[in-house]
Amino acid sequence: MDGLVRFGVSLDRKLLAEFDRHIRRKRYTNRSEALRDLIRDNLVGKEWDENKEAVGTITFVYDHHVRDLTGKLTDIQHDYHGQILSGMHVHLDHNHCLEVLVVRGKGAEIKKVADALVSVKGVKHGKLTMTTTGKTLR
Repeated sequence: MDGLVRFGVSLDRKLLAEFDRHIRRKRYTNRSEALRDLIRDNLVGKEWDENKEAVGTITFVYDHHVRDLTGKLTDIQHDYHGQILSGMHVHLDHNHCLEVLVVRGKGAEIKKVADALVSVKGVKHGKLTMTTTGKTLR
């Protein structure tokens, strides 16, 4: 780490006990590492808000028997080919498929792709998970 700085934090005793339980559940080796992750998570969220470049996944489940659904989903993916880096298609059972798309771009662009896909009739559930490219985090 570049220029490690130590500082003190005052917390309510009950809040600290809850934080220590969190640390044990997540198997952190110490409070510092857990606190660094919480800070990074907050900063990553700001990157999406500030419309900086981000990466993420769009995961959705759909019934492939719904009329024209696969064609609509394919058309949308072609419309956003600049943001979609890769995809994986899984047959869950006779009726349902899962798709996972890896996306990259400005936060607002990525949200637009996810919204377009998840809102199509026949998509049963979908979720966008965004993260950082890592370039701005230490």
